Amino acid sequence: MRATNGAARHRMIKRIKKRARGFHSGRHKMYRVICEALRRADVQAFFSRKQKKRNFRQLWIRRISTACRAQGVTYSRLIAGLLKADIRLDRKQLSELAIAQPAAFADIVNKAKAALV
Repeated sequence: MRATNGAARHRMIKRIKKRARGFHSGRHKMYRVICEALRRADVQAFFSRKQKKRNFRQLWIRRISTACRAQGVTYSRLIAGLLKADIRLDRKQLSELAIAQPAAFADIVNKAKAALV
């Protein structure tokens, strides 16, 4: 029969209980409940990491859209122009340019407009 109360088992349970610090009630006391809670927490953490990337991309697109509308071009036309002009800036960089350096962003928008014509 397999031993389940040896030193290695205690270390494993201790390590798992350490991850459950801050949980309430049985979720930080009872091993089986801890395992369920941690499994669920891991799933939610994975989902939230993906959600964070999605949310930031949406934010960057909104910022770029607002800045390029002030220049008289829509977001989709800007992106199409950037592709035609072979200007390889990602949305994060474009967003930072639009906020920090409006003159540089305006220059990029003008190049994109010229490539569309």
